Amino acid sequence: MTDTATARIDGESIFQTLRSEILSGVHQPGTAIRETSLAQRFGVSRTPVREALSRLQQERLLERVDRGLQVPQVDPQQVIQIYDMRILLEEEAARQAARSRQFPDLMRLEALLQRDRQLQEPDDHTRITTNLEFHAAIWNCAHNPVLTDLLNRLSTHLIHAPRSTLSTGNRWTESLDEHETLVHAIEQQDSDAAARIARQHMETARTLRLQLLRETALQHPLTNHSRR
Repeated sequence: MTDTATARIDGESIFQTLRSEILSGVHQPGTAIRETSLAQRFGVSRTPVREALSRLQQERLLERVDRGLQVPQVDPQQVIQIYDMRILLEEEAARQAARSRQFPDLMRLEALLQRDRQLQEPDDHTRITTNLEFHAAIWNCAHNPVLTDLLNRLSTHLIHAPRSTLSTGNRWTESLDEHETLVHAIEQQDSDAAARIARQHMETARTLRLQLLRETALQHPLTNHSRR
């Protein structure tokens, strides 16, 4: 294998690892990301690391500041705009999922729901990760690559938050109940019910996010911080 091919493989692996860590909250907003440290961590030269970091910048998962690269902090106004768009797209994805779902899709959804029900007091990181997996499975049920791509892109913009809305009060349990109701509507191919449930589900998340943003603003009045 050539050095170029090796670098490409290493760069892809580094990109996927860092992307997953940022999306799941391992690296919090404001965390500095340094080439040298990553090269040492992954045991590679700085070239594949630089390649991976460039791709993360393109996805807006990293931003350049005076001291280098860091995990960005999203403006609260932008967060709400993203929620508004995601509500519309999640509603449409659920509607299309009810119309287009196939048997393997239902098996996947039921398996994910059962897994999440069995979790015992999961931490914030686990709630974020498993919730993203469930929603991605809903999108896949629609068998609409364009819609899935749009939702994937939107979800990457909701990562820069202090914590997940799923860690607020009893929201985790309530969310799983809503997931179960949504799966049932999709299984019954009730597209209107599926769309309604998905919209209400995301509107609740938006309301909770607003609450968390207000709490953060009170705690840090001079800093704009903005995850479902």
